[in-house]
Amino acid sequence: MGDMTNSDFYSKNQRNESSHGGEFGCTMEELRSLMELRGTEAVVKIKETYGDTDAICRRLKTSPVEGLPGTAPDLEKRKQIFGQNFIPPKKPKTFLQLVWEALQDVTLIILEIAAIISLGLSFYHPPGESNEGCATAQGGAEDEGEAEAGWIEGAAILLSVICVVLVTAFNDWSKEKQFRGLQSRIEQEQKFTVVRAGQVVQIPVAEIVVGDIAQVKYGDLLPADGLFIQGNDLKIDESSLTGESDQVRKSVDKDPMLLSGTHVMEGSGRMVVTAVGVNSQTGIIFTLLGAGGEEEEKKDKKGKMQDGNADASQSKAKQQDGAAAMEMQPLKSAEGGDADDKKKANMHKKEKSVLQGKLTKLAVQIGKAGLVMSAITVIILVLYFTVDTFVVNKKPWLPECTPVYVQYFVKFFIIGVTVLVVAVPEGLPLAVTISLAYSVKKMMKDNNLVRHLDACETMGNATAICSDKTGTLTTNRMTVVQAYVGDIHYKEIPDPSSINAKTMELLVHAIAINSAYTTKILPPEKEGALPRQVGNKTECGLLGFVLDLKQDYEPVRAQMPEEKLYKVYTFNSVRKSMSTVIKLPDESFRMYSKGASEIVLKKCCKILNGVGEPRVFRPRDRDEMVKKVIEPMACDGLRTICVAYRDFPSSPEPDWDNENDILNELTCICVVGIEDPVRPEVPEAIRKCQRAGITVRMVTGDNINTARAIAIKCGIIHPGEDFLCLEGKEFNRRIRNEKGEIEQERIDKIWPKLRVLARSSPTDKHTLVKGIIDSTHTEQRQVVAVTGDGTNDGPALKKADVGFAMGIAGTDVAKEASDIILTDDNFSSIVKAVMWGRNVYDSISKFLQFQLTVNVVAVIVAFTGACITQDSPLKAVQMLWVNLIMDTFASLALATEPPTETLLLRKPYGRNKPLISRTMMKNILGHAVYQLTLIFTLLFVGEKMFQIDSGRNAPLHSPPSEHYTIIFNTFVMMQLFNEINARKIHGERNVFDGIFRNPIFCTIVLGTFAIQIVIVQFGGKPFSCSPLQLDQWMWCIFIGLGELVWGQVIATIPTSRLKFLKEAGRLTQKEEIPEEELNEDVEEIDHAERELRRGQILWFRGLNRIQTQIEVVNTFKSGASFQGALRRQSSVTSQSQDVANLSSPSRVSLSNALSSPTSLPPAAAGQG
Repeated sequence: MGDMTNSDFYSKNQRNESSHGGEFGCTMEELRSLMELRGTEAVVKIKETYGDTDAICRRLKTSPVEGLPGTAPDLEKRKQIFGQNFIPPKKPKTFLQLVWEALQDVTLIILEIAAIISLGLSFYHPPGESNEGCATAQGGAEDEGEAEAGWIEGAAILLSVICVVLVTAFNDWSKEKQFRGLQSRIEQEQKFTVVRAGQVVQIPVAEIVVGDIAQVKYGDLLPADGLFIQGNDLKIDESSLTGESDQVRKSVDKDPMLLSGTHVMEGSGRMVVTAVGVNSQTGIIFTLLGAGGEEEEKKDKKGKMQDGNADASQSKAKQQDGAAAMEMQPLKSAEGGDADDKKKANMHKKEKSVLQGKLTKLAVQIGKAGLVMSAITVIILVLYFTVDTFVVNKKPWLPECTPVYVQYFVKFFIIGVTVLVVAVPEGLPLAVTISLAYSVKKMMKDNNLVRHLDACETMGNATAICSDKTGTLTTNRMTVVQAYVGDIHYKEIPDPSSINAKTMELLVHAIAINSAYTTKILPPEKEGALPRQVGNKTECGLLGFVLDLKQDYEPVRAQMPEEKLYKVYTFNSVRKSMSTVIKLPDESFRMYSKGASEIVLKKCCKILNGVGEPRVFRPRDRDEMVKKVIEPMACDGLRTICVAYRDFPSSPEPDWDNENDILNELTCICVVGIEDPVRPEVPEAIRKCQRAGITVRMVTGDNINTARAIAIKCGIIHPGEDFLCLEGKEFNRRIRNEKGEIEQERIDKIWPKLRVLARSSPTDKHTLVKGIIDSTHTEQRQVVAVTGDGTNDGPALKKADVGFAMGIAGTDVAKEASDIILTDDNFSSIVKAVMWGRNVYDSISKFLQFQLTVNVVAVIVAFTGACITQDSPLKAVQMLWVNLIMDTFASLALATEPPTETLLLRKPYGRNKPLISRTMMKNILGHAVYQLTLIFTLLFVGEKMFQIDSGRNAPLHSPPSEHYTIIFNTFVMMQLFNEINARKIHGERNVFDGIFRNPIFCTIVLGTFAIQIVIVQFGGKPFSCSPLQLDQWMWCIFIGLGELVWGQVIATIPTSRLKFLKEAGRLTQKEEIPEEELNEDVEEIDHAERELRRGQILWFRGLNRIQTQIEVVNTFKSGASFQGALRRQSSVTSQSQDVANLSSPSRVSLSNALSSPTSLPPAAAGQG
């Protein structure tokens, strides 16, 4: 059913409807057209067609008081006739689409092209091979083994591309699947209160049917269309449908239309559901989006869907604001595909995540280096061949030899491509994806439901957290612990007998009637547990107080049911109080009020004394009470609530809309102090945050003294420190100029010291978050995380780098605006998110450290080998095996390291900390030196050490030599042991620490080892391997083990001494240097230009030097041929110049060049 397109779904419902039309007094069509009317039109239509809302209820066979009977057959029938409350999701992207998207990756495209060229060339056998007169370079002509195995190379590249693409696509696919699962989880959790058979029950939104009587209250996102039948002071924000930001007041006689997808901003009431699912107003828009969207997508993928809709439904243009409708979509339908569109839209909101920025930059740098390296390889080979053939041996260019020469050049090109392939770290995108996907999965267990993948990594860089108090830092279980009744301040719950009977009766009525009837205290689920609190927690605290006084609120409510309440002023963030008016038996009115004590007491002119009689309460009495009662309570971290009442005469009836006069001249009954205890795990979590360099700020609507007390208990502020606790008013006064505009400089003066913002409005929260993010006060841009639960926290959650919504207390709107949902509403889960975020960053750094070492070594070996012996010691297929293993497997092994507490001991990296730190640079270069030394030793004197035939300059058609196999095997062994070294990137000594906590790592290392044995012993021709003896194997493993020892040696060298090592992969604010600079004259690197200069030139000069030295050794060994002498001559001169460069202080040394900040990464070795 999920796969049904909207239109099928729709037409199916149409058919059902026509066949069943007569069972109810109105058809779906009629109800649908009724819901399209607004305001007075709708009232007139209802009067004309039906009479009134009660008549509609009768036609729908439901009772405004009792609701539906709730029997299964009846519900089933309603679902069949009027449809289900479910909007079929957009089709998810198919696996093939995801594969196609994964193929768009630039590095992969380079590889694909290289592979296809290489495949094509391997099947191209030019004529004239037998032509003896044509020159042959040594080892040049492809022996038949190579010729047979020529296609393997191309195929192997393609295979590795396919692997990467499939893994990426599979990751995306499982991510989408997870997201859909998550979506349906959110949906199942999204419950709504309806009345069935006279019982108030909570049912999943999808179960709502036409005819249900639903109870709506503040913060709800309406799940279906309906007609308002009873309630008080209901105001709705319809901006998601109309785009009008004003709140619309609903009443039975003026505007009874309640539409799905709109938000209840204040008040409460009941509605009869008239349209659900695809027939509700939101559903209609989605149907259009789905149908209009598919053609639209083809025409224009920018998601400007409104245009299409506007044409499609001129009539519904009123409610049509496609963009706004999109916002609430995922909560409604089982909608996952949207996540991606949303992300694209969000990309403007949030810049590319830090890590992606750094990686892209690094990959581009590596790519360029790789291209240059491979180009140079090809050029050198071609020049060497042409000079050797046509200049030295003075061979003429015979026309019949052309195909042969072409074949040589093609072979050189393939060697170049191999260098390039090895240089490109394909494992990078993979490592990132695996690392993120793995983290997200694990974060689910830590109660973090990640909605946007990059939020996970951004969290690791967080420098500030602005947290709510209630429910996040505290348990959100309110209990009254102190009270001031009848002129006495009780420090604990008073004995019921000590309270005057008249006062007691007023108190119980005031609390029972003046609170939402949906708020109750239920018996505990388990023996010995605490009673369950349902509904508004503050009200639960007050009801609990009534129960503690050995009274009961149920009979009072039964006697005065909700329908009989005369008028209700619901709680909102402006009023900070709630009042309910009832009609007494003698026709006079009584209003009960409760709210924040400092606000309600200002409106009191009397107070009940010890015998229950009102006495005068003057402003100076009030000041004294604030000092003696309220401040001491607040300083204990209690929220103070004042309960009061007022009597009105029956005539003249007061003007209820004139709030200022009504909410005045109250009589105070009591003031209670409600405790919301700090969650036991929070102080420790906050301590961890502070140690990790994250500032925690508390933003709350509570009184400043309460807030300060809680902040001290949590450890957000410590007595005696220099910090600010401000109230919202004071905060606004300080950050605005004379004209009332907010000024960034003013915010910059405040935020660094601000720790508590009390009595703050949602706009204050947004202002603070924006102020911190936009601040240039610190050298690093602040990365801010925010928690929110209310409907009005949406803007702040969207503005923050990472928005956390509360899974339990959060309203749907907040969840929609967030990046991560905290399923247990607990602050300590945020700390877990920080840990995972940092772990992602570290995993990728570990992978880079390992990857770049392999690449530097492989590229240098291939490059120098090709240039000196005209034949790379590591064959293309071997290179690719190294590549595949080292990239794909290593990314799996290193990206799945579980996080440890030690991650929280360091400061956040920040936006311009390079990916590759100096320590990592030291490790990469250090290990590269070890590996290169050994490989070149084996290459040139290996045959003597092992007493075997030399593999160098082997005659044509010779089988694979043991010599080269040993080199290949040693190379792989060194990588394997270096993989263990790579587990630590901050220069720790114990690289085995916690290795068994990561089974994936152990499996991969052992698995690679096993496959390597198979390849060497049985790989034969395709892998150019010949089987080795046991002692040779032992040597290979022994050299590999040397890596671990060498790792300890490197760790001993203090990084601070190696000033010349520069980092790479840094995000700078400055623009990159234009490429043209590279082409300027190489020699003129003066002091000033040094920093700007890309290090490439020096990098090649460095390589050149190594190569020259090897040349020299070679020439001595092979007896100085004319060519060798010539070459030596030139190289010695160039070397002496280089030495001069190194020794003169104003020059940049080789290693400096390797990695000056704007230069290539150390991997310059040309990965791409």
